[in-house]
Amino acid sequence: MFFDPMYFLYIAPALLLAFWAQMRVKSAFAEAQKVPAHLSGAGAARHILDAAGLQGVAIEPIPGRLSDHYDPRSKVLRLSQDVYSAHTTAAVGIAAHEAGHAIQDARHYAPLVVRNLAVPAATFGGNASIWMLMGGMLLSIKPLVILGIVAFACVVAFQLINLPVEFDASARAKRLLVDYGIVPDGDMVYVNRVLNAAAWTYVAGTLQAVLTLLYYISRFSGRD
Repeated sequence: MFFDPMYFLYIAPALLLAFWAQMRVKSAFAEAQKVPAHLSGAGAARHILDAAGLQGVAIEPIPGRLSDHYDPRSKVLRLSQDVYSAHTTAAVGIAAHEAGHAIQDARHYAPLVVRNLAVPAATFGGNASIWMLMGGMLLSIKPLVILGIVAFACVVAFQLINLPVEFDASARAKRLLVDYGIVPDGDMVYVNRVLNAAAWTYVAGTLQAVLTLLYYISRFSGRD
């Protein structure tokens, strides 16, 4: 199952889209890094959070490249070094996106609430589905295969729920950067390129999950 050439034919569109999206992210980020901003990424995030009444949300630097994320459990926004201290449109764009997630959390944005509730099921599905499918097919235990497919469907559901969360965070970031005068209108084109390219990586990940699920269903139906 895991070395089946048909699997790679199924997910080929997603792999091609992911490669293209990653190239766009690198290109857009490199271009936006050359355009200065009067605030650092951390400064922009702090301004946006304070304006939203979220003074209690901390901002911390973390290692890694583009490892930026918001942790809803500890209420901490963590920014990579390229974003935390850099005074560029790339840095403030990504920082504003993560601040958008913190605002979603504070405002109880419905898709984010659902996504957070779905994390345990998606984590279990991602870890257990492969072993269920492998065991079910090797041992010819049909119910175990079905459980494996259902478990992986939880991963697909999580990915689908995550898309509007990411799109909304980017939309908030673009609007707030302009509203608070952090990025001039003329420089927003660079922010838009970075965030739009990043959005395509989420689309590619979701497409791969959907196509993988279709492969599992097709493979099992064929054996049955």
